[in-house]
Amino acid sequence: MLHTERLILRPLVAADAELYAAMRYHPEVAKWLSPPDTDPLDAARATIERFELSWRDRRYAPWGLFRDGKLIGHGGLNWVPEFGETEVLWALHPDAWRQGYATEMARAALDYGFKDLGLELIFAMTRPDNDPSRAVMTRLGMAYRRNVVYRGFDAVWLDIGREKWLG
Repeated sequence: MLHTERLILRPLVAADAELYAAMRYHPEVAKWLSPPDTDPLDAARATIERFELSWRDRRYAPWGLFRDGKLIGHGGLNWVPEFGETEVLWALHPDAWRQGYATEMARAALDYGFKDLGLELIFAMTRPDNDPSRAVMTRLGMAYRRNVVYRGFDAVWLDIGREKWLG
């Protein structure tokens, strides 16, 4: 568990599944992400289980983002086997948009990844028209590298290396 200035970042647990599904599959959030393969609550449970395994095996996975005791999103580090690299990701409930929470969480995640885990590179990707997420990436000092296709969607890839982040 980590604390930022305004957020508590903690691993999601099974008891969070209903609140997580409501955030993750909210129509304004879901339009930027992969759709569920099954019922949203079942998909949320499966995602939380996948995150729990990653915490055990890699010492990182996305956290639940909590503000004033309320789940407002998820974010953190995520291993992406298709690319063999670690990404920083975020998704916030629309009520939490444009308040700097994604940047705040991502800074904590990059610090954790580079300082505590010793990662050499962390990337982020988003759909090309997701200007708010691209703005967060730019604020973090990430640089555009390439276009990719991920799970059938076109995306832009930005990244930052350990040396630049710690420099």
